Amino acid sequence: MEIAGYIASFFIGISLGLIGGGGSILTLPVLVYLFGLTPQLAISYSLFVVGSTSLVGSFNCYRKKLIDFKTALLFGISSVIIVFITRKFLLPLIPDLIPVSNYRLPFSVLTMVLFAILMLLASVKMITSKPLKEETVQANKSIAMLLLYGVGIGLITGFLGAGGGFLLIPALVLILKLPMKKAIGTSLLIIALNSIVGFIADAGHHKIEWNFLLTISAIAIAGILIGGLLSKKINGDKLKKGFGWFVLIMAIYIIVKEVVL
Repeated sequence: MEIAGYIASFFIGISLGLIGGGGSILTLPVLVYLFGLTPQLAISYSLFVVGSTSLVGSFNCYRKKLIDFKTALLFGISSVIIVFITRKFLLPLIPDLIPVSNYRLPFSVLTMVLFAILMLLASVKMITSKPLKEETVQANKSIAMLLLYGVGIGLITGFLGAGGGFLLIPALVLILKLPMKKAIGTSLLIIALNSIVGFIADAGHHKIEWNFLLTISAIAIAGILIGGLLSKKINGDKLKKGFGWFVLIMAIYIIVKEVVL
């Protein structure tokens, strides 16, 4: 199973490089089901893997002048703060067993089910969405709306370890009318900031196996570099739909495994 996990880590990077998101939605299931980590430790590891991988990807986009730093700052102000508060202060307060009627639901199970629901939403978005054409959209440059989006992305990243790229890119294109390639680069920078801050906030909560974590991150980084090269030759919209179907199957598998089996 570990070999499959290392291969999957490579494709996490590929996804981030090709479509600016999606990879983080796979990191948690890979760490839990292929490497056997607990969900909470896997979320912490996921933040580091996604953060470091996205940071390398965003630097590559920076060299091509495909990052809007002002937009990244607007999103980052609210999202980074929410991620830090969530990981540092809120999550430690949640008990391992949550009372639900006459049953005590393990928080680990709840985490995976919520993550599967997020995956379902992401997959439907990827499968059904039409190609975003920024030149046909009326831009709404509301700072309040950007900050609100930032809060939402921060909560998703803080609680579930997902970068939220599938939400970020449509927001960047539709709200700020960014060109698609610049939206992908800006998304990677925002994801990197959120994830790294979330991992830092986790300091002291978990024992970190650095050799394992750095190995997974290095493989994912190799994937994102290759994904960035492939993005010039592959139709991103068709790829996103195919990836969406894969995420949908994974989400159904998680729900069946955690709830039914």
